[in-house]
Amino acid sequence: MPNGKEIVDVEVGFPGPTADINLFRGQQKKFDEQQEFEGDKGYQGGKNIITPYKKKKKQQLGEKQKEENRILSSKRIFVEHLIRIVRIFHIASQRFRLNSNIYEEIILTVCGLVRLRIGTLVLSS
Repeated sequence: MPNGKEIVDVEVGFPGPTADINLFRGQQKKFDEQQEFEGDKGYQGGKNIITPYKKKKKQQLGEKQKEENRILSSKRIFVEHLIRIVRIFHIASQRFRLNSNIYEEIILTVCGLVRLRIGTLVLSS
């Protein structure tokens, strides 16, 4: 969402390493086919996703490519800040050592607390 003021979707992880692009491809089915996305370099090769240019081996990026990367980074900074806020809760950024059955509940609770902290979740009195 604009200015990173809402958590739109949460993908609760599962054991083992998984590439960002593979998680994205699985989640992309939830959205309209024409929906455009912006991602970091971990999402290169995805459909309908804008990613920064990568420097090729022994080559440099052109000024136009660098400027486009800066513009994309300035749009994504809000998302990166939101990820940082989620990771303040160390349980969301470190290895989970408890029973894996409760992991999803804990992550969704953390996301709810983050929404409360940034002001998008308002509790009724």
